[in-house]
Amino acid sequence: MHKKIGYRLLTVGLRLGLGFAVSAAAAMAQQHTPTAPTETEMYCSGVVSDKPIPNDSYVISGEDSRYKTTFSTSDYIYINRGGAQGVKIGDEFEVVRPVHDMMASTAWFKYQTILTHAMGTRYADVGRLRVLHVDEKTSTTQADLGCDLIQRGDIVRPFVARPAPQFHEMKLDPFAAPSGKKTAMVVSVKEFGVLSGPGGIIYVNLGSAQGVRVGDYFRVFRYQGTHIETNYQIRDTAYKMYGYGSTPVAYEWNNLPRQVLGEGIVLQLGPNSSTVMLTTVREEILAGDYVEVE
Repeated sequence: MHKKIGYRLLTVGLRLGLGFAVSAAAAMAQQHTPTAPTETEMYCSGVVSDKPIPNDSYVISGEDSRYKTTFSTSDYIYINRGGAQGVKIGDEFEVVRPVHDMMASTAWFKYQTILTHAMGTRYADVGRLRVLHVDEKTSTTQADLGCDLIQRGDIVRPFVARPAPQFHEMKLDPFAAPSGKKTAMVVSVKEFGVLSGPGGIIYVNLGSAQGVRVGDYFRVFRYQGTHIETNYQIRDTAYKMYGYGSTPVAYEWNNLPRQVLGEGIVLQLGPNSSTVMLTTVREEILAGDYVEVE
C-alpha cells in the first residue's frame, strides 16, 4: 500500500515538474501575438480520434539503418509505397504515430480516464515527407518538416493541406459571462503533460460530431472549491482556512464566480475531440479545467 501511494506521488510530482519546466518560460508571456498559427503549430499539433488511421502504409527504414534507430530531416527515409501504388517524385506524405500515456494509471482529475477512452486514440504528428526517388514497391523520401524523430513503422498517408484559421482580435474578458454554448473539459495536454501556457496544445472532448469547426474559439475557465482533482488539496479552502479567516456560509463551487483562465483556437478535429492551441492565457491551464465554445 505504501509503495503504491509513493509511486502515485512520484508520478504526479514528475508530471508537475516536467510541465512547469516546459511551460515556465511560456507562462511569462501573456499573449501569442501572430495573426495565424505557424506551419509548425499547424502540422505538429496532433489529433485524437476514435476512428483508427489505416496503418498499411508506413516507414520501412532509412539510410545507415545498421546503427540508426530514428531518422531526421537530413536522412533518406524509405516507405513501403512505390510506383506500383502510383507514387510519383514530388509526392508528399504526412507521418503520424499512435501514442499512449505511459502514466495512464495516474489520473490527474476524476473523469480523465473515462473521457480519454471516449475521445479515442491520440495520433502525434511526426513530420512530412517528400518523395525523391521511386522504385516499384518502395520510395525514398526526405522530411521537409520534422516534429519529432521518425521511427520504423510510423504511419504515412498522403499529405492534405489543413485550413489555417485566423486569430481573432478580441481581448480576453476575465469576467465573461457563460456563452450558453457547449461545454467540455481540458482532458489532456500535448506530450501527456498536465499544464500548458500560451502557444501550448490541449485536447478537449468536443469535436466535429458536436458541431465544432476549425477556427472556433474555446474559453477556458475553472470553478473554485471543486474536488475533482486527484492531487492533494486542503478541503474547503475556497471559503475558509484555519488561521486565515472564514465566512459564515459554506460557499461551494456553484456559489462562487468562475475564474476565466484564457482561450484557444481549434486547429484540428476528431469526431469527439478538438486540438486547441492556447492563444491568450492569464495563468497556467490544467488538465481538468473547463472550456466552452465562445
